[in-house]
Amino acid sequence: MLSLSLAHRGGPLRVLCLGAHSDDIEIGCAGTLLRWLAECRRIEVTWAVMSAGGQRADEARESAQALMGRAAGLNVVLGDFEDALLPADYARAKAFLLDLRARGGADVVLTHHAADAHQDHRLVSELTWQTWRDHLILEYEIPKYEGDLGRPNVFVPLAEQTAQAKVDHLHAHFGSQRSKDWFDSHAFFGLMRLRGLESRAPSGFAEAFHARKLVL
Repeated sequence: MLSLSLAHRGGPLRVLCLGAHSDDIEIGCAGTLLRWLAECRRIEVTWAVMSAGGQRADEARESAQALMGRAAGLNVVLGDFEDALLPADYARAKAFLLDLRARGGADVVLTHHAADAHQDHRLVSELTWQTWRDHLILEYEIPKYEGDLGRPNVFVPLAEQTAQAKVDHLHAHFGSQRSKDWFDSHAFFGLMRLRGLESRAPSGFAEAFHARKLVL
């Protein structure tokens, strides 16, 4: 299958990463970000987490800085929305994203999948499409108990060492989540292995996204 790349652009690749919670971006697309960081001449990242308070704020900030430390630019923006109650704060959540848009442009926006079973995730996806109407938006996936994984249509093959680096990073930076049964290396590797199988990734590992609209 013909592969398309974002790596060989004339200028910097400007990436906006949106997550409802402190570990969402890393679970959904850390491997892809590591690959882009290695392949792109220059990458500038805005990293926005809407529900990040206390220890979770420290985790979000330190994780972003560790993962994207070699980026040409990194701007970490943390919100104070209450976990699991984001839809109840709709107007302020929309204003949060509008403020992000006003700060600068993006070539690609990474956000939650619209059909995610978590209400916070769904709202972030909905507001992403309201706010960035003329952008390449890729919706990442997060495995969970509800079994809401769909059929993604965009795949990013990952080297085995990149997949390992993603899982190692998650365990190193999110101590608050290690006791939860879903925060598990087998789950993270299993999803990447499945997506690698579906995309015939040379290493056997990939991350996958949902793209509603692409312009070639």
